[in-house]
Amino acid sequence: MRLPLLWNVFSVEVRKRMSYRADFWINSVVGILVHLSVFWFLTDALFAASGQPTLGGYSERGMILYYVFVTLTGRIVQSNDLEMGISQDIYEGSLTRYLIYPVSYKAVKYAEQAGAIAPHLIQLALFGLLAPLLVGIPDEVHITAASVAMAVASLALANLLHYLLVIPIQAVSFWADNVWSLVIAKGIIFSFLGGMYAPISLFPDWAQALLAWLPFSYLFSFPARTLMGSIGLAEWAVGMLVCAAWCLIASGTGRAIWRRTWTTCWPHGRARCGCNRAFATTPSPRR
Repeated sequence: MRLPLLWNVFSVEVRKRMSYRADFWINSVVGILVHLSVFWFLTDALFAASGQPTLGGYSERGMILYYVFVTLTGRIVQSNDLEMGISQDIYEGSLTRYLIYPVSYKAVKYAEQAGAIAPHLIQLALFGLLAPLLVGIPDEVHITAASVAMAVASLALANLLHYLLVIPIQAVSFWADNVWSLVIAKGIIFSFLGGMYAPISLFPDWAQALLAWLPFSYLFSFPARTLMGSIGLAEWAVGMLVCAAWCLIASGTGRAIWRRTWTTCWPHGRARCGCNRAFATTPSPRR
């Protein structure tokens, strides 16, 4: 019962995203072109100012390809349309409708997110094939079947990590009237430290060593570099273990916050727990 239900949630979200195909492709293509145009001119200006043939281990074409792949994989890792989904359910009180589901609320929301980003896999395959043909493949880029397979696995884990990291932030909605500013700050921090704005190899050595043990680089930079063949099997295995460890930490943090909310707020209501929402007459939901 649980898997068919989650599959239905996933498929409904996919069909919803593809209902207006022209709008989907226009918005997606224009958004990608705008991002890549900015990164193209930025890369050109950066190399022109430095006067060096390589920066951070990338040639100019290699860095452009990095931006192409990190932009495409970033769309798989996060779903911007659902960034406020959980907090919106809390604000509107629609969280209660999930209580009759035979699966946990967070599993349903993750299925929705997976359905929302599934169409972007087509874009990743299409533009991922076109970009090397248009830009050219420099010497430092080695795209192979093995690198593609490892990138798929790292993307799946990065997507899960991003979702688990967002849950505690949106759970603040139980106590705060607005978490929009927190979500925006999260996006800026994750993008900067995750290598969306600049390759991690351009950071100082101490920052690279620190980021290797933090979750941010495994969201965007790690999958893109894996796809480009810049990461060997041993380094990829270590990175996957670190990413999995952060998934466990984020999952435990989110579970603790939600458990405290359920056990404190639902039986007693707003007057007893000081929570932003009242649940006095609603039974305790599945966590």
